Amino acid sequence: NHHFRSNSFPTRAHPLISEFNEQLSSLRFSEATSSSSTSLSQKLIGLQDLHDCVDNLLLLPFSQALAQEQNQKWLNELLDGSLRLLDVCGIARDALLQTKECTHELQSTLRRRHGSKMELAREVEKYLASRKVAKKAIKKVLKGMQTKLNSKKNEDLAIVSLLKELEAGTILVFESLLTFIAGSNLQSKSSGWFVVSKLVHPKRIACEGEETDDANEFEMVDAALQSLISHKPSKSDFSLLIDNVQTGLRKLELNIQDLEEVLECLSRSIVKTRVSLLNILNH
Repeated sequence: NHHFRSNSFPTRAHPLISEFNEQLSSLRFSEATSSSSTSLSQKLIGLQDLHDCVDNLLLLPFSQALAQEQNQKWLNELLDGSLRLLDVCGIARDALLQTKECTHELQSTLRRRHGSKMELAREVEKYLASRKVAKKAIKKVLKGMQTKLNSKKNEDLAIVSLLKELEAGTILVFESLLTFIAGSNLQSKSSGWFVVSKLVHPKRIACEGEETDDANEFEMVDAALQSLISHKPSKSDFSLLIDNVQTGLRKLELNIQDLEEVLECLSRSIVKTRVSLLNILNH
């Protein structure tokens, strides 16, 4: 916390600064825990609180030092950073929306049940193709985000380092979210059939001590659908797999809905912080 004793902040730390530090520490601690849909939603809500806290800090007199001519460079960097965050947030929201739309179409095909296996295979192929496009876009974004994180740190203003920390923290959570949507964390650990057996025999696997809280619905649905079209399960297994795929799709849809809601709120908070920075610039 030494850099918060800078001349740009009051000698006695403002309660908002202490609040920011506490929230940031708690976010860093949660970042070390495993990613599940619920924990990601909590991290995104934590980020929103941090952005709201910073927004209040930017209204205080000592933050107006950013308006001074010698600090314009930092201000412009921070504005660029907020644009980057909004871009990444938009990509995550697009990937969720795309998956949700394909999920709806697939569910209606499965609900009809009278549809031929050929029709089902067509919808499954369509879903998997859409996921492939989303994963490719995510991979590209993640690659770009890593290079952005390696920028040098030599800010003089404490408010700047605080905002930079927030930007870095936001990027890390977005990385976790995008990796989760792409489903790559389960890909390396589980073969398709292991994931399918979790879908078909969830109770048995759970009894064998397998953790189910960290299940990635994106990955599980992908793997189950892949197996559905690439293997020839028996009639009873096929019927059971279809039932469980439907359950998986419903869970996935609920997860997407939750993530979409928190991302929308976070996006608004980032815009608000950006507006505060623009107000300081035009002061």
